[in-house]
Amino acid sequence: MPEARVLRVPNIRRARRADWNQLVRFCVVGASGYLVNLAVFTLLVHGMDAHHMVAAIGAFCVAWTNNFVLNKFWTFNKHELSALRQGARYLAVSLVALAINLVILELLVRAGLPEVASQAIAIAAVMPVNFLLNRRWSFR
Repeated sequence: MPEARVLRVPNIRRARRADWNQLVRFCVVGASGYLVNLAVFTLLVHGMDAHHMVAAIGAFCVAWTNNFVLNKFWTFNKHELSALRQGARYLAVSLVALAINLVILELLVRAGLPEVASQAIAIAAVMPVNFLLNRRWSFR
């Protein structure tokens, strides 16, 4: 069943060099998306006085576009599916990650952490789930 394979934890001992290279590229793209997300989030929270949840969604939209293009053409380099179909899959995975991000963000803000620091932690916390689901489903 393909769905079960998507959720299965990978066996690190079976990882090939190409798998590790792909993870490094994903992290580079993720770092650029992380910076884009935090820059937009900071601008919206501090520059436009937006609520942190609204700012997180706005930052997600900008960073999502950056990350999709870079992941499609550089990290995973998969072109068998149309950009529309891969984009839809990537968006579905990203929306799952966004939901987790929003929960973590809200918990951290309620715990008294500053909003930007909370967003930085929340983004980092969802990265492993985002990578595995995108590698195994969006760009397989």
